[in-house]
This record gives sequence, C-alpha cells and structure tokens, in this order.
Amino acid sequence: MAETETMFTQDGEVARRIASVIPFYPYKGLPRFYDINGFLQRPDIFQEVVDVFAARYRGKVDSIGGFDARGFVLGPPIALALKVPFFMLRKPGKMPNSIGSSAYQVEYGKRDGMCIPRGHPLDKADPKNKSTTVKAGDRVLLVDDLVATGGTLSAGIELVHAMGATVVECACVVELKMFVDPPADSGLPSRTKSWQAKGIADVPVWGLVSEDILTLEGELPEGYVDDGEEH
Repeated sequence: MAETETMFTQDGEVARRIASVIPFYPYKGLPRFYDINGFLQRPDIFQEVVDVFAARYRGKVDSIGGFDARGFVLGPPIALALKVPFFMLRKPGKMPNSIGSSAYQVEYGKRDGMCIPRGHPLDKADPKNKSTTVKAGDRVLLVDDLVATGGTLSAGIELVHAMGATVVECACVVELKMFVDPPADSGLPSRTKSWQAKGIADVPVWGLVSEDILTLEGELPEGYVDDGEEH
C-alpha cells in the first residue's frame, strides 16, 4: 500500500497520533463527547490533520463546505492547501441571501435546518443568471469534525444537490461507527437506513478516527454538572 493510502486508513498510525490528543467528556446526556480542541492546541497534530485531508482530495474537488461550527475550523486550512473556495453551512438566521434545508435530527436533539450561501449573479444584466456559491456540476467536499447519525451531513448533501452539484465525499476527523448500521434491537438510529430513505446512500463518508481508539478521558473540574451549558 502506498504511503498516501496508508495515511487514510481509519484507526491507522496517523489516526492514532491524532486520537491521542482528542479527549472526551460527558455532554448533553452523551457519555462521550469528543473534543477536537485537543488537537487544535497542538499545531503539529493540527497540521497533520490538514495534510491528510489535503492529500486525499487534491485535484478531486472544486469547493469545500464546512458545517457550523467546527467545520469552520477544519475546512478553511484544507481549502487553502488545495487552492479551492470554501463556503459555510450555517444554522438558520445566521446568513443573508441564503438557501435553507428542512429540519434534521442529530444524536443529541433536533435542529431547525441548515443554510448555504446563495451567492450573486455573475452577469447582473441577466436576471436569470442565478450563479451561486456552489455551481451546477461542481465537485464538493463536505467537512465536519465528527459524524454520528449523519443528520447534519444529510442536510448539507441535500442543499448541494439542490444546486446541481455533486458531493464527492463527506469527510470528518471522527466517525462514530456505532451509528453506521446498528442492530435493530440496539435502540440506536441507523445512518445507513436514514440515508437510504433520503436517497443519498450513494454519498460516501470517510472518517479518519473511530471511537475504538478514542480513549483519552478529559479532566473535569470538581462539581462539574452536565447540563449542556458552558462552564
């Protein structure tokens, strides 16, 4: 296997270096919320994350979309490395001149929807020229810190498809495999079944690190209470 291919192996050598600095905490009722602040505090590891993503998608994408909010941290340096545009996918009411999705479900609740910039016509003399941030035929990479149930990603995919573009892949640092296709009696939502129902099962998802190697328990202050609020 070529060196570049080895870089992309889930839970491989590169992934283990990254996982070693990602702590988890109880948050919003989840026993493990994985915090990418761990590698953001390590420029060497952060650079390695960017290098791996850039190597995987070089020459394969026309633009990169990042999700509110951690995708805003990861997406821009990858886009700069690839010399392609970056665009934001935000919660409703956060951007002017935007196109919105329907509501979607995540592992710790429900979200009202997702918005993508509409962009501006290139030819103002032609009102029918509805050029957008994402153009028909574009190859788009969607980036976030973590994928669990895939609700956030699916909202982004539907918006990109609505613009006539293709999602090449959804890429995340962490992929929680427990949600990919859990047993029916587990009580967990299935990303596979959800995406099949939405007609987007052909969009690939790649995660460099899985929960299997995320073992760094974060230290909490005395008296910490998991109420979903900032502390």
